[in-house]
Amino acid sequence: MRIVAIIQARMGSTRLPGKILKKVNNRPLLSYQIERLQQSQYIDELVIATTIKQQDDLIVEFCKENSISYYRGSETDVLARYYEAASAFKADAIVRITSDCPIIDVQIVDLTIQHFIESNKFDYVSNTVERTYPRGLDTEIFSFAALKKAYNEALLERDREHVTAFFYSNPDVFSIGHIKNDKNYSKYRWTVDTEEDLELIRKIIQGLYNKNPQFTLQDTVNIMDKNPDWFYINAHIEQKKL
Repeated sequence: MRIVAIIQARMGSTRLPGKILKKVNNRPLLSYQIERLQQSQYIDELVIATTIKQQDDLIVEFCKENSISYYRGSETDVLARYYEAASAFKADAIVRITSDCPIIDVQIVDLTIQHFIESNKFDYVSNTVERTYPRGLDTEIFSFAALKKAYNEALLERDREHVTAFFYSNPDVFSIGHIKNDKNYSKYRWTVDTEEDLELIRKIIQGLYNKNPQFTLQDTVNIMDKNPDWFYINAHIEQKKL
């Protein structure tokens, strides 16, 4: 089984434009995410799926400078962008990651992939539909066959924009698996969509990265516990609705 991780990325964020190339310790956030995902035991190739818009030339330049595979497609029909990228890179299964998750935990990514492989019965597995992990550690994996079905059949704008919404909106059509953590850490927000989010992620990276570049969920929880005021930096931020 050829597993391709596809990271959707664009510069045109409404709340924090250019967020994925914002720098912490003089490095773009996207580089931290890629470094972490490259440690996966299961991912065969990592692909950045960006858009054909001129402003996203910066992302392509980043990919070229760092020898990262990329694909350019529709800005709004992200489902089509994923399907085309998965086809181009001959994926049997696709790991979907969004580029606003710079401290994603590769152990959780691999746990999700492993469940998908070993169960051998699910079209789609995620740790997001029934959330127990912090926002920002989101991982989804699905078969190419499921992606192709969604690409051909999804009609709603929401389903085209959010790629996997068609799967969990149709549990009678797709077999869906869930990954849950023993403790519920869903209160934490470790994604980057606003300046406040960026401030928190900067503190986490500066506090943990130099000691261990592959710091984990538990490492991050521990440093949050030691700095309880950090939680309130972005606790008021609401996630955009689907």
